[in-house]
Amino acid sequence: MENVKARQMIGTSGNPIPNQFVITVKGNIYFQSYNSIIVKMGNDRQTYLDERYWDYSVTTGKYRNMFLGETKKETEKNIADGTYKLTNLN
Repeated sequence: MENVKARQMIGTSGNPIPNQFVITVKGNIYFQSYNSIIVKMGNDRQTYLDERYWDYSVTTGKYRNMFLGETKKETEKNIADGTYKLTNLN
């Protein structure tokens, strides 16, 4: 694959966070927790959340919030008002 970059997320302490990744592919930015894609920030300026895994666990939620820069309540509002779209990313 061309134009693919993957990096481990970095915590507030400056250390890599195990099993949490940010992947960039052709202008799309993905947040992956363990083996599941949780968020896609599309090069179409749309944010997609995986309909099954976006709120899978406390750990996933913690790092999803960090990736999006918002709280779960804000994410839920963005889903409800259509700012974020739920879809199958896996």
